[in-house]
Amino acid sequence: MKQIFEWNRVLFNELPEIFLFEVVFRSTVMFIILLLTLKLAGKRGVKQLSIFETVIIIALGSAAGDPMFYEDVGIVPAIIVFAVIILLYRVVTWLTGKSKKFEEFIEGKTECLINDGKFSLSSFRKEALAQDEFFAELRVKSIEHLGQVKHAFIETSGEISVFYYKDEEVGYGLPILPLLFESKSKIIPKDGTYSCSFCGNTTEQKKGTATCQVCQKEEWVESINTKRIT
Repeated sequence: MKQIFEWNRVLFNELPEIFLFEVVFRSTVMFIILLLTLKLAGKRGVKQLSIFETVIIIALGSAAGDPMFYEDVGIVPAIIVFAVIILLYRVVTWLTGKSKKFEEFIEGKTECLINDGKFSLSSFRKEALAQDEFFAELRVKSIEHLGQVKHAFIETSGEISVFYYKDEEVGYGLPILPLLFESKSKIIPKDGTYSCSFCGNTTEQKKGTATCQVCQKEEWVESINTKRIT
C-alpha cells in the first residue's frame, strides 16, 4: 500500500537517477516537434502570440501540470524539463539575435497581403489564408471594398495591419460586403468598372465575359468606390 510523502516516489517516481538524462533527451525532442508543428500551422493558428511564445507556454504548462495531478510523475524529472526548456529558450533567443534567417524561420516575417487595393497573391499562398477569414478581418475595421485599402500586412503575431487611402484618394475596388461579393459572376451584365473576385484587379469591362489579366480567373464583381465611414 502506497503512503504519502514517499520521497523517492514523489521526487523520482522510483526511477533510477540515470533516467534524468532520458528526460533531457525527451524534452528536447518534444520541444523541436512542438516548434515545427506550430510553424506548419501558420501565424493564424497561434494568433496574438508568436509561434515561439506558444511553444514555450505549451511546453511549460505540460511540464508543470503533470506532476501536480499524477502520482506516477516525479517532481525532479519535471524540474529537469523546466530547466531544459529554459535552456532551449535561451539558445533559440540567442540564435534569433545572431541570425536574421533563423529569426524569420522561428518567428516568421511580416507579409504584404494587399498592395494598392489588390491582393498580393504570392503572400496569400504562402500564408494559406482563407479569403473569407481575411474579408471578415477587414469588415471589422469598417472596410467595404479594397479600393479603400492602400496596404494590408499580416504581422508575425497573425494580426492584420491596415493602411488606408485618404478619402480623396479612394478609388474603385473589390467589394467585400457579403451581399455584393456573392453577386460575382462570369457574365458581365453591363459595361462598367469590375473587380476580379480572386485577386481584386479592377478594370473597365465590356458586357459579356472576360479573363483577368493578373490571375487568369473569370469571375467578376461590380466595383464600388464608397468612402470609409469612421
